Amino acid sequence: MAMDFKRIMLPCVLAAALAGCAATPDSYPSLAIRPGERVEGTMVSAPEEPFLPPPVAPGTLGTADSYLATVQAAHQAFEAEQARVASTVRAGKGAAPGTEAWSRAHVALADLERVRSRAVIALADFNQLYVDTAVDGEALERLAAMREELTGLVDEEDRVIHDLATDLR
Repeated sequence: MAMDFKRIMLPCVLAAALAGCAATPDSYPSLAIRPGERVEGTMVSAPEEPFLPPPVAPGTLGTADSYLATVQAAHQAFEAEQARVASTVRAGKGAAPGTEAWSRAHVALADLERVRSRAVIALADFNQLYVDTAVDGEALERLAAMREELTGLVDEEDRVIHDLATDLR
């Protein structure tokens, strides 16, 4: 029975193949560009309207002001501790590791870093607020000015600690 099927199908397949070969070139559509596919005319872009971001929400500004106050208070505490720590570090400068003067200088420097950490934490929270505000597409000018001030205070504290630690070595 399988043999009968092959005998019947073989002539059908051959006839279909021969019919395809017998087609004339005019019986197929042309691949040339049709009139509807041609590009015509000019394209004029719409006039640009400048983007004006919405103002920062009052609640966001209030939170930013609280972070600013926190960093400023931490910076004042840092400056108050700085003179005491500097004198302790000077007393421990050149002391052998493990001596009392060396230990006191390192503990004083660690205390100063602890005071600085309050400003760093508030700056990190402020930076998160800044990023959230930027993602929301709100105006950033006022927050950017605050951020510059906060970063300047923390950078100053970093320089002081770096200089004291360098003196201690």
